[in-house]
Amino acid sequence: MKSLFLLPVVFFSVLSCIQYSGDSEVTSSSVNMSAERLNRIDTLILESIGNGWINGAVVYISREEKIAYYRAFGIDDVEKQKPMEKDAIFRIASQTKAITSVAVMILFEEGKFLLDDPVSLYIPEFANPVVIDQYNEKDTSYTVKPANREITIRDLLTHTSGIDYADIGSPAMTSIYKKAGIPAGFVSDPIVLGEKIRKLATLPLVHQPGERFTYGLNTDVLGYLVEVVSGLSFDRFLKERIFEPLEMKDTYFYLPEDKYDRLVAVHSEGPENRLVQWNDNTFRGISANYPLTNGTYFSGGAGLSSTVRDYAAFLQMLLNGGELNGKRVLAERTVDLMTSNQIGNLNLGRNKFGLGFEITTESGQAQLGVSEGSFAWGGFFGTTYWADPGENLVCLLFCQQWPLSHGEIGDKFRVLVYSALE
Repeated sequence: MKSLFLLPVVFFSVLSCIQYSGDSEVTSSSVNMSAERLNRIDTLILESIGNGWINGAVVYISREEKIAYYRAFGIDDVEKQKPMEKDAIFRIASQTKAITSVAVMILFEEGKFLLDDPVSLYIPEFANPVVIDQYNEKDTSYTVKPANREITIRDLLTHTSGIDYADIGSPAMTSIYKKAGIPAGFVSDPIVLGEKIRKLATLPLVHQPGERFTYGLNTDVLGYLVEVVSGLSFDRFLKERIFEPLEMKDTYFYLPEDKYDRLVAVHSEGPENRLVQWNDNTFRGISANYPLTNGTYFSGGAGLSSTVRDYAAFLQMLLNGGELNGKRVLAERTVDLMTSNQIGNLNLGRNKFGLGFEITTESGQAQLGVSEGSFAWGGFFGTTYWADPGENLVCLLFCQQWPLSHGEIGDKFRVLVYSALE
């Protein structure tokens, strides 16, 4: 494989040769951010590229709806040596969850359901759920016991239902889901969402509903709920109710052919500080080419691809209390509901979880300086974001890589953003 990346011992002599592109729209001084301190982000990303940790990235920061920093670094394909562009399209994977959660809350606002309704009212297959009791690793057989109660829509939004993840979940449930043909969400096969969600409903939960936070296929179920309640396919609902109002012109489950060349290649860590392109052996069962197919599976938990500008518009809408450029998507009170603690005494590390987002707590703020009340998440392929209502900040760092051993890049990015505030 070809590679751009150089060993650390020669890195500093070639730092100036690694490409990045800035943006004429940068107005850091007008939003009280230090341009000099923001430029430290350049050093962070360029050093990460030079060390062979990442191939490239697009970084975006806005404050008070004005762009403070917007730059592309490195290359988006180690084989073609294609420069990274600011309008590059990334597989945003689990960042799809926030968009799906907004779709659910649009229907909630219309009185289509209540958050504590049992899911079985709308998807009957979820009636009478059971919880796994004993699992036999040798033959993947298992016994079950009745659940204490049914799963609610709120359980799905907060990942407290007991539904686990395919491929990346617990070993027992990964095996059970694989045997049942349940995908993780990166799908190019000609299957449909409803068929797999109805099958998922017949499988056991990993724990009692509401008992703990378990990151799982909950948001894929919510995507199908949107289809059932709205009468529209999930992709059409997102396009009409979210993407078009917010002018998110580059966000899709499956890309149109004229945008194929903007999709960033997925990379993986190879030997000797070199990155190689994702191949069929990188993560068995997952293909990285799904956005380039004419797919039919609209995964609410992981299926979308997008750009930093599109996703920044989505986040700014939430910071604005549900409105952007005169187009209202949600009510302000609904946004407050989504970005408040919805898991009670349960914890997500130092933080809490709302309806689709991790919420920074006082303890979480003490870790890196991210403001209490900020909401965030990320994606399997190396994308991350957060939005800070107190500072009116939208921050995104998009890479396209798995695994990403040096995840501290994202934490260092957070530190550099807050150190640039004036």
